[in-house]
Amino acid sequence: MVIDGGFPESGDFVFSSQLSRRSVMKDKILGITGILILSLTMGCGTMGNNFDTSQVRTIQNGVTTQVDVLDRFGPPFKEGVENGRVMWTYQFDVWSLIDTTKSKDLVILFDDRRIVRAHRYTTSGHE
Repeated sequence: MVIDGGFPESGDFVFSSQLSRRSVMKDKILGITGILILSLTMGCGTMGNNFDTSQVRTIQNGVTTQVDVLDRFGPPFKEGVENGRVMWTYQFDVWSLIDTTKSKDLVILFDDRRIVRAHRYTTSGHE
């Protein structure tokens, strides 16, 4: 007499095993995909605040005021003092593992009357 103890038949067992292998393979693929996406996003970043570079040419030494600059570019990324004069820096940098680093900087020095005394704009990479 054979009593059925609820064990799967041998054909069912192989099928179960195949499903288990597919599940493991799917998990591995998802894991590798996740690691790749994480690596790419961890290798990218920005620093500073983006600003409208088309407005740089409107700055005139001895004419443009601090209020004009604030209206055109917003608050500076950095504020400092050089030789007793206020200096504002606008900076925006972007880096990535899959692309070249891009950077743009605008440094503005104001006189005692809060008028632009000097300014410098530099960039690297494509805008």
